[in-house]
Amino acid sequence: MLKSINFSCCSRMNKIHFISLLLLIFNAELLLAQSLNNAKYIKPLIGTDGTGHTFPGATVPFGFVQLSPDTDFQGWDHCAGSHYADTSILGFSHTHLSGTGGKDLGDILLMPFTGKTVKDSYRSRFSHQAETAAAGYYFVKLQNYDVEVALTATQRTAFHQYKFNSGEQAKILLDLRHGLVQNEKRLESHVISSALNLEDAHTISGYTISSGWAGKQHVYFSIKLQKPIMAVKWLSDSLAKQNQRVVLIFNEKESVQQIKVGLSTVSIANAKDNLLRESPSWNFEDLRNNALKLWDNYLNKVNIEGSKKQKEIFYTAMYHALIAPNNIADLNGDYRGADNQVYNAKSKSYYSTLSLWDTYRALHPLYTILYPKITNEIVETMLAHFDVQGYLPIWTLWGHENYCMIGNHAIPVITDAYLKGIRNYNVDKAFEALKISATVNHQNSRWDLYQQFGYLPADSIKKESVSTTLESVYDDWCIAQMAKKMGKASDYAYFDNRSNFYKNLFDKKTGFMRAKNADGSWVGDFNPYKISHASSSGGPYTEANAWQYTWHVQHDVNGLIDLMGGKRKFAAKLDSLFTISSNIDAEGSTADITGLIGQYVHGNEPSHHVAYLYSYVDEAWKTQKRVSQIVKTLYSDTPDGISGNDDCGQMSAWYIFSTLGFYPVNPANSEYVFGTPAFKSAELQLGSKKFKITADNLSETNIYIQRIELDGRPYAKKYIYHNDIMKGGHLRFYMTNKPKK
Repeated sequence: MLKSINFSCCSRMNKIHFISLLLLIFNAELLLAQSLNNAKYIKPLIGTDGTGHTFPGATVPFGFVQLSPDTDFQGWDHCAGSHYADTSILGFSHTHLSGTGGKDLGDILLMPFTGKTVKDSYRSRFSHQAETAAAGYYFVKLQNYDVEVALTATQRTAFHQYKFNSGEQAKILLDLRHGLVQNEKRLESHVISSALNLEDAHTISGYTISSGWAGKQHVYFSIKLQKPIMAVKWLSDSLAKQNQRVVLIFNEKESVQQIKVGLSTVSIANAKDNLLRESPSWNFEDLRNNALKLWDNYLNKVNIEGSKKQKEIFYTAMYHALIAPNNIADLNGDYRGADNQVYNAKSKSYYSTLSLWDTYRALHPLYTILYPKITNEIVETMLAHFDVQGYLPIWTLWGHENYCMIGNHAIPVITDAYLKGIRNYNVDKAFEALKISATVNHQNSRWDLYQQFGYLPADSIKKESVSTTLESVYDDWCIAQMAKKMGKASDYAYFDNRSNFYKNLFDKKTGFMRAKNADGSWVGDFNPYKISHASSSGGPYTEANAWQYTWHVQHDVNGLIDLMGGKRKFAAKLDSLFTISSNIDAEGSTADITGLIGQYVHGNEPSHHVAYLYSYVDEAWKTQKRVSQIVKTLYSDTPDGISGNDDCGQMSAWYIFSTLGFYPVNPANSEYVFGTPAFKSAELQLGSKKFKITADNLSETNIYIQRIELDGRPYAKKYIYHNDIMKGGHLRFYMTNKPKK
């Protein structure tokens, strides 16, 4: 801060020079601030085509409300409600999933229209040329009705602005039946009960209780309309106890209607409180600008030097990495927990949409660097979930466990936080939660068999026995490390021993991880190319085959190298992974097996660390080659710019780490293995400290690292420690077009 200055001793000319200097400094700071408006590079349409399954609508970081168009309610392409290839819109609902392979939500649909009131659909054509998607903002023109729709959001509220241009009477459909479901029959039955209260000409409230992937899901809402409702036309029975659908009719002279919607999992009263406190005014642009500023605050943690295209891909990846998990707690801290009872979080935060099989790999380690406070709040959420359910979350949606995917991967998230010093929670309780979750049987976790045989026998566990064993040994290693740090010697020994169980499934004859029966015999008819999806066809692997899961030993790569016969054989098998045919022997649904390079599948998470394994066998140049290839060919700035389901930000987190030049092969050992940087310069803002990354001589062909310096000194390790990043400094890569063999 500038202190007061006595100008009396200065000449008039000196005063002018001094003031000019101050103006120069001010302008320089202003330009710097403007250069950090990174939210302007967000392109929410990236990932809305192909299998990315992201949505284009308005939201804020970790937003409860995710307001977006729905182009259909059914089909795998519409897990996020819309798909870029579609040409018409059903309406705009308030809750969505980002990048998942399962569908749910799509609650409380609104659709403006004009003309006849009909019972069924008010679908309207639209064009992407009349569509804009940006940070916290969405706009589209509905061609059938000549209505311009603008949307923005706060954490718990939505703001709609409709401009009716035709001169016809304005009408709005309010649909409580709508949801993102499997088929039309399910559309009629997924709502268990609902209510719609027309409180006055400006106010509507109600709720829906539905069943689906999120379990028994409560959504309470409060709607405020700026212009009064003149009449109401019921499309459903007005006395019905579910699936209410009404048309709101307005004065013919009203060309603009603004609508605000507050949501809560707890009560109508809380929805009203959220709406009143978060969205008190009718100034759409103010709320839109607030959302943009909030995105800037989060995205300005990283500033990269790159082309406009690079910035759009990178900052959209950061955007997608911050859409989930969602803070579903109300402003007063109330939330509905795993048992659907109401609890209160002192931190005012309770996170759901925890897709942990995906996100433990890179998304959560990214948070520990850029957003450690969020990491702490997520751990608190996990422990609150443990209090109610008796074990840590596996895959939670709307606060409920859906048991999707395998492993107990809240364990590495908590371990990683603890080992990095993020500990503003009860650490003894945290360790107890880890231990119980990994030893007491619960759905999809048969610890008795696992401990008895040293693996999950395929003749007892019919689905995913190999993958679940390999995921579990990693969790065991994590618990062992936390036990060691806490001085719990017997627990360390127990879980460290279990972390070696992966060796029991390695078949030295074939060189793959294979399914084994309880008697120790290998399951017959082995085909390393056969991919199975457990939900549709069973099989020993999870959305993968033996080629992909054999590398899943994140905690003991050197042990896996030994099993394969040493570094040379390990490297040769890695070479084969990337160069053999991409043909797959598919059984059941394999739509999410995407982004193939040989048998490497970037569109599915078990492969995400694999390109970095060359660094463990002294062939880091191959890591650099493959990472550069993946970055350049499997990500882009187009709607199909994500090569698989973004999976609540994990695909995006891989891109963020990899373009910065390193990646957490083992997400809980505080080491980030070097790959190859994609930007000439990047700077991480870490509280009051900064960590700068530069890449001298970087170009399209200069993708290989010649040497590395850390804070001006030669650096020979194949990784950088978490603490070296967090204390600030300068990581400098010297790039060349010649691989360092």
